[in-house]
Formats: sequence, C-alpha cells, structure tokens
Amino acid sequence: MNKSVIGIIAAVVFVILVGIVLSNQVVALSENCISKWAQVDTVLQRRYDLIPNLVNTVKGYATHEKGLFEEISRLRSQWAGAKSPSEKAEAATQLEAGLGRLIMVAEQYPQLRASENFMGLQTELAGTENRIAVERQRYNEAVRAFNTRIKQFPWSVFADMKGLNTPMNYFEAKEQAKGAPQVQF
Repeated sequence: MNKSVIGIIAAVVFVILVGIVLSNQVVALSENCISKWAQVDTVLQRRYDLIPNLVNTVKGYATHEKGLFEEISRLRSQWAGAKSPSEKAEAATQLEAGLGRLIMVAEQYPQLRASENFMGLQTELAGTENRIAVERQRYNEAVRAFNTRIKQFPWSVFADMKGLNTPMNYFEAKEQAKGAPQVQF
C-alpha cells in the first residue's frame, strides 16, 4: 500500500475520531443542563411542599387575608401544572413575590411570629430558598457552557447534526421579583 493512501486513511480516521469526541461533548453538555435543571426542580418542589403548611399556619392568625391565600394556592397549582423548565421558572418567580407578601402579613402578628411551628417553617423555607439560589446558579452555569459550545465552531456543526443547536434559557429573576419586599423580624 502506498504511503499517501495510508496518510489519507489516517487523516480520515483522525477526523472521524475528532468528530465523535466533539459530538459526544455537545451531548454531555446538554445532559448536564438537563441534570442541573432536575436539581432546581427538586428544590423548587421542596419549597412547594412547605407552602401549604406555612399558609395554614398564617391562615389561623390572619383570616382576613383570604385573597392572598387563594393567590398563593393558584400560583402553587400553576407551578405544579407547568411542563417546561421555562414555564416552571416563570411560575416560581411569581410565587416568590406571593411568598414575600405572605411573610409581610405574618410580620403583623406578633403571636404568630412567636409560634414555634411558624418559626420552624420559616427556617425551613429560608434554607430551601438558599438551596434554590445555589441550584439556579449551577443550572445557569451549565446553560452558559452549553450555549457557548453550540455557537462555537466546530461544535456547532455537531450540535446541528444532533439537533442540539437551540440555546437553552437561563433561569433569571423577572423584573417584578427583583423588587421583592424585604422582611425583618
């Protein structure tokens, strides 16, 4: 066999191997984003599991705040019914504002603030909010890595071939959530 034929075969094999590696990297980045979203979803679920207990505790003291309780229940149901990560992110952002208002209502009732049950729920909710912030950050980092890679050559070619050329959305706070009320006890 001729040396030039061997060289051509080696170059073709090299290009194929590089293509496989680059293609696998795009898939791995996509799967990492999916995994990171699952973590965000898990801690959001924890928050939504705490909400009925918190609402019921406040409800016992603030019976005239019926509209707020109904709104929080509606927003919680909206989150549960959301299908895509962007729908869940939107519902989560809206519910954050409702939770801020609920905590403000609770602040008006000293005996509620002194309640061991309320304090325990508030502590759990605060811990959960911290977890949500951490997982959102990790998800956004994974999305940034994926989005950057699928826009760069030669990864963009393999992202197109795999159907992974659509950038993923970041989990960002909406404008109305950025001005959420500060509550101090």
